[in-house]
Amino acid sequence: MQLEDHVILDFDISPVGTSRLGEVDFENLTFGKVFSDHMFVMDYADGAWQRGEISAFGPMTFSPAMMSLHYGQAIFEGMKAFRQQDGSVSLFRPGRNIQRLNFSARRLSMPEVPEDIMFQAIVELVKLDSNWVPSAPDSALYIRPFMFATESHVGVRPSNNYRLCVFTCPVGAYYTKPVRVKVETKFTRAAAGGTGAAKAAGNYAGSLHPTELAKSEGYDQILWTDGATHTKVEECGTMNVGFVMDGKLVVPSTSDTVLSGVTRASAVELMRHEGVDVEERVVEVRELQEAIQEGRLTEAFGLGTAATISPICTLGLEDGDWDLPGQDTWTIAPLLKRRLDEVRTGAGEDPFAWNIPV
Repeated sequence: MQLEDHVILDFDISPVGTSRLGEVDFENLTFGKVFSDHMFVMDYADGAWQRGEISAFGPMTFSPAMMSLHYGQAIFEGMKAFRQQDGSVSLFRPGRNIQRLNFSARRLSMPEVPEDIMFQAIVELVKLDSNWVPSAPDSALYIRPFMFATESHVGVRPSNNYRLCVFTCPVGAYYTKPVRVKVETKFTRAAAGGTGAAKAAGNYAGSLHPTELAKSEGYDQILWTDGATHTKVEECGTMNVGFVMDGKLVVPSTSDTVLSGVTRASAVELMRHEGVDVEERVVEVRELQEAIQEGRLTEAFGLGTAATISPICTLGLEDGDWDLPGQDTWTIAPLLKRRLDEVRTGAGEDPFAWNIPV
């Protein structure tokens, strides 16, 4: 996906008069707390997408009867722009996120967004706020597209009106230390035939209570298992997951209950390119337990746009907590993080042309 030269934009651009950039402490960025100057907004009405606009980031006004507030038609995405070593800015695999947004839209009976308009909007938004892209290690400009039903109506059916928005925020690391993860065997994130593969807002709402319970027990996140038997590993609350067992990178398969993560897919492709033995398959909780006991599970980490590569230090199983070997012995996770960082910042080979300059 590439923006052609001299493209005719399908939206208007109204830059702010005064930037808030000077108010930001880029040395101490907290994830998701600081928002850039502009946002993109485009409405869907009368069966078609209307002309959109990039304008100042700010509040919106809606009716209390707005359907997304009552019936949950709301989806979102997350992607990043990175400062390159030469000072320019690039997007990392935006096409995958745009396609996934439309997959989510179809699943929730929402209108698909024209991919070219969506891509144009993201490129122009990042261009306009390019000074907001940080350059420190593990930092990026996080890009949040989202769509929600806006029709004022009480009654369960798909909305006739929608709003697509995109805003950005400069971010540092999502997790600042290795995470303790509880393997969840009571609550369920998604069931077969449900919305687990869509990035639907309601999926995250349903995860909050179990996650808070896990945090009260001393964990940072939940490792979800399948809803039918709670015997198969699926994903963490904010990321996919990977394990190193017997020297191989093992990644749980995607399904209609697991989000098909862009970082996950990138990790699989990049590590295979680097000569690492990678398996995408069903991973059972019992297998993890046995591998830890036998010393064959040597690394575990989250994979996500926000979380990037997040080391897991402890797995909480039904028979107790199991600590993984110290990171000073790890080999595959450090290689993966280094190569992903090199690709995304232009510091190393980009064998699949994932970086898209803006």
